[in-house]
Amino acid sequence: MALTICGAYALVCLLSSSIRISVHKDPLTILHHCNELITDKVFGHFPHELQTDSFDCGLACIRMILRYYGCRFTERELAAHSFVSRNGISMRDLSDTATYFGFKTQGARLSVDALQTHLRFPCILHWNQNHYVVCYKICGRAGHRRFYIADPASRNLVYKEDEFLKCWGCDNDSVHMGVALFLIPTEKLDAFKGRKEKAGRVGLRFLLSYFTRYRKGVMMVFITMLVISVLQLVAPLLMQISIDYGVNAHNLHVIQLLLLSQMVIFVSSLVVSMVRSWATLYMNTKISISLISDFLFKLLQMPFRFFDTRHTGDLLQRIRDNDRIQNFLTGSSMETLFSMVNFVVFAVILCFYDPRILLLFFWGNVCYVAWTQYFMRYRTSLDLKRFNSVADEQELLLQIVKGIGDIKLFNCEKQKRWQWERIQAEQFSIRVKNLTVAQVQQLGSVFFNQSTNILISYLACVEVVKGDLSLGMMMSISYIIGQISAPINNLIDFLTSFQFARLSMERLHEIQMQQDETDGKGGEKVTPQSMTIKMQNVDFSYSGAARNYVLQDFTLVIPAHKVTALVGASGVGKTTLLKLILGFYEPVHGKILVDGIDLHDIDCHQWRRMVGCVMQDGYIFSDDFLHNIALGEDRPDEEQVRKAARMANIDEYISSLPMGYLTRIGEDGQGLSQGQKQRLMIARAVYKDPQLLILDEATNSLDANNERDIVAHLETFYRQRTVIIVAHRLSTIRNADQIVVLNEGRVVEQGDHDSLMQAHSYYYRLVQNQLETIK
Repeated sequence: MALTICGAYALVCLLSSSIRISVHKDPLTILHHCNELITDKVFGHFPHELQTDSFDCGLACIRMILRYYGCRFTERELAAHSFVSRNGISMRDLSDTATYFGFKTQGARLSVDALQTHLRFPCILHWNQNHYVVCYKICGRAGHRRFYIADPASRNLVYKEDEFLKCWGCDNDSVHMGVALFLIPTEKLDAFKGRKEKAGRVGLRFLLSYFTRYRKGVMMVFITMLVISVLQLVAPLLMQISIDYGVNAHNLHVIQLLLLSQMVIFVSSLVVSMVRSWATLYMNTKISISLISDFLFKLLQMPFRFFDTRHTGDLLQRIRDNDRIQNFLTGSSMETLFSMVNFVVFAVILCFYDPRILLLFFWGNVCYVAWTQYFMRYRTSLDLKRFNSVADEQELLLQIVKGIGDIKLFNCEKQKRWQWERIQAEQFSIRVKNLTVAQVQQLGSVFFNQSTNILISYLACVEVVKGDLSLGMMMSISYIIGQISAPINNLIDFLTSFQFARLSMERLHEIQMQQDETDGKGGEKVTPQSMTIKMQNVDFSYSGAARNYVLQDFTLVIPAHKVTALVGASGVGKTTLLKLILGFYEPVHGKILVDGIDLHDIDCHQWRRMVGCVMQDGYIFSDDFLHNIALGEDRPDEEQVRKAARMANIDEYISSLPMGYLTRIGEDGQGLSQGQKQRLMIARAVYKDPQLLILDEATNSLDANNERDIVAHLETFYRQRTVIIVAHRLSTIRNADQIVVLNEGRVVEQGDHDSLMQAHSYYYRLVQNQLETIK
């Protein structure tokens, strides 16, 4: 009985480090916990999915629950029916997604007692106010409950009640309340049961497509490794002959001849290894460049909505993760492949010497490989945390560098430094856990490896004493054991490196599998004869959901070769309307027609070549003035650049600089005033000589003199062009052919300046408010 209790206590001690339950001193409680843990792990295991990004926790929770019911979907398939923003996904959007896949959902704010009472199916909990987890089981009575949680950011965990309450909800009038989303399966879910994922996890096949591009390099590496393998096969035979026929026979001539042969083999192997290293470097560099080039190509083809749901740090970290793929290619893939060939050949030779030694070697190394692979899932979880933490660090550093002015202005240097230090502390904790796992893994690896070698040495010595093996054969066996141990070590390194490289490949591949902005479009190569734009019953929301519309039932005609001004208070949808016309977003409902052709069916690149635009958040690149104005052209027309600069009233300033138009500008226009930036972007739009010109608050940072001159220049430029202006200043819009007043996402007034002033409605009040402000 005592032995049983001690064994149970040891088991609970081992499991408690991974599933976070305390070890009680009461032996009966220990046995009860042990029994529940074994039952849960063996008979009631809940499927687990790791989130790939910090904001994908909600979809990962739905994916786990679908797997629980026997339905398998990829993240991409779930994302196609959800509305994820840069800040993640709301509980309501989670409910809509779950409903689509066959669940009846019910969101509730409830107490812990009510949660236990109503928990009949796995439910989603709002966790730490910024995360989602799945609760799939609750055991015990009040005060001593245990909560079984599937956390997409780590693994399946068990929480004590006090730990659970710290993460779920908050106290409300002496009652702890939290938010839960209950998912009840319906008959609709049966249609998805037994379904397999359309796309499996990224593996070696993904890299194989890149290897086939560089067959010559692969063939060179193959030939050099084959030569090295043949040379290595000769070594144990030479060792056996030198001992049995040289040392034992006291034949110095044979020893010298064999030593000379070994020297020739060594030099030959060294030369071939050098050739292999150069061939491997060439091939791996080409593959690495191709991986990143394909990623960047795909990234630049992604629709505007994609960047609304991704942080800059996340995208940068995906690119930096390419180093892992490169290290995997350079140090593991090809070398492991050919070392396994050596393993097979040397194993056959060892079997010829003594099959028992080979079986003992296999048994020891199977335990060795199994031990190391046991820890891989936990290391994968830690690597995901590392990726998210490093991405957060990248995002924070970018914000600090770009927002240094405001940081100094509001004296928040200390807070930003503390924020960075908290991330560093989190990364340190991850590194400590990684080191702990690595040390435990190494401890077992050394034990199995050394125990196997000791037993093999003992068995070989016994065989020599009995006379079944010669001394030369024993030395050859020792050499062969060393040679086939190396491939095992290479295999372990390969599996570990591949595990991490696969995570990086999945992050790159996730982008590759996304639809770009031309997928699913007609892409007709059309050039509209006139630029009449009609918006018919357009509904639009940034999330893509059919609610919280920025524009609702929006209908408007923008006539060709006329100037249309959009006015209204901030936030009524003016800039959103321009982004829809530019094709950055698709309407949720309704159509946008250009000369009767649906904008969805027009090739987006062809369309944007016809459009010149100045947006509020326009970007100035770290390049010279010439190429910033003639953006996208390898050989700009300098005369046209100067003409555009004169129209934007910035030619005089640029010409006064020592390097003129070849003067480089800092990142995002560093060193230029806001007015100079706006004039530069106006020149950029004019240089395109567009059929459609869009100006979004293009002169709001200009002084009165510059604005007057530029408006006068542009009025000449407007002729025979369709122009859309968003502005608040009366001087910019009063001469427009059509003024459209927006309010709450709808058109409330339309006409020219005089007619709208006479109507004494929205526009009249806007003008009067502006005049009062001037006074």
